Amino acid sequence: MALDDAALDALFRNARTHSVFSAEPVADDALKALYELTKMGPTSANSSPARFLFIRTPEGKALLRPCLSGGNIEPVAAAPVTVVVAFDPQFYLKLPELYPGQDVKPWFSGNPDLAEETAMRNSSLQGAYFMLAARAMGFATGAMSGFDRAKLDRAFFIQKGWRSNFLINLGYPVPGEELPPRLPRLGFEEAAEFA
Repeated sequence: MALDDAALDALFRNARTHSVFSAEPVADDALKALYELTKMGPTSANSSPARFLFIRTPEGKALLRPCLSGGNIEPVAAAPVTVVVAFDPQFYLKLPELYPGQDVKPWFSGNPDLAEETAMRNSSLQGAYFMLAARAMGFATGAMSGFDRAKLDRAFFIQKGWRSNFLINLGYPVPGEELPPRLPRLGFEEAAEFA
């Protein structure tokens, strides 16, 4: 069943990257519901390597601040939640549970390069699913690079061994906020072809 134009507008055509958010806090239940939608997106061999850290306390934001490039400090401070989209390099340990029909764990356990590539690619997909799910639930999002991955991983993931991929600022949009015009996008002929 195709989505109607209103849904496509909300997810894609009218959506923008936000750097200003309402002061309304984001409840635990809303973040849990957001994850429950996100986890339904497909990943290779159902590997689901993404892990999500929701940073929203003053202490968490203070720990994150030295990891950020200068231009990202204000947007992170303005967001009720900053989500670290990360991945578990040993995601394959969960494959017997997640992909029970076949023993695919050895594909990755003996091949660290393939495991790293799979974890990065699929956690990126899951981060994109997260942003679309957030838009579908009425949240405003702002994805960001521009941080020191090694410093962030030491600050937050030393015990778990997770590795950061990218950040997403998350909150509710400011009512009546005028968003900037959409920046240009490449046309079909510039970005796609048939073979």
